[in-house]
Amino acid sequence: MAGRLYLVPAPLDFGCDPPVAIAEVLPAGTIAVAARLTHWICENAKTARAYLKRVGEAQPLALPLQQQRIAELPREVHKKGDHKPSSFDARPLLQAATEGEDMGLLSEAGMPAIADPGSSVVRAAHELGIEVVPLVGPVSLLLTLAASGLNGQNFAFVGYLPQDGAARAQRLRELEALALRTGQTQLFIETPYRNEAVWQALLQALKPQTRVAVGSGLTLPTASCRSAAVAAWKIQPAPVRNDVPAVFAIGA
Repeated sequence: MAGRLYLVPAPLDFGCDPPVAIAEVLPAGTIAVAARLTHWICENAKTARAYLKRVGEAQPLALPLQQQRIAELPREVHKKGDHKPSSFDARPLLQAATEGEDMGLLSEAGMPAIADPGSSVVRAAHELGIEVVPLVGPVSLLLTLAASGLNGQNFAFVGYLPQDGAARAQRLRELEALALRTGQTQLFIETPYRNEAVWQALLQALKPQTRVAVGSGLTLPTASCRSAAVAAWKIQPAPVRNDVPAVFAIGA
């Protein structure tokens, strides 16, 4: 029989110092599965080992770190994504699962294949008849949406905004028009050190009544999720630092 592919969430504190205790942000069942797995597919082997070290502090690992089988997704997948069927053939990475071993898919933060690479691995598993099992853990997009006060019945994640200022403003106006016309909340993310530029673009491009929510540092001691109309935001300090990952949401 084939093994299973487990989608293993990671804490949202990647790059933060100090990290949170893993048992505070991952359920015991997720930690237990991660501790017993010995075959992994990940974005980065170094951060995967750091994750497993944290798991091992909560529950003994089935094998020492040096004996864990860890395979990285190609760098090209990180740059261009792997959600298109022709983008990357991940089936060779799943050989251990076809031979009966359970495997884990791991991203650097949150749920793999959600705003992160990994969909090609999941797709390949289905093609090979390997059962896919998502485990419980934090997903920044849904945490922000739930705390935003915006429409949680109809929403879309649209990835990153353009880096060019004019193109970014145009994209924001398009997303705003869609949100106001359909009621669909529009979620997007940004890498650290671009938050300030994105925030200023939001205040300049959007209508005064449009509501904007920002989530940052979610599940950390510094966690924040705030929501207000653009008109109110214009007389308040920016709600997110420039050096932390953030999720933005706009809607009616």
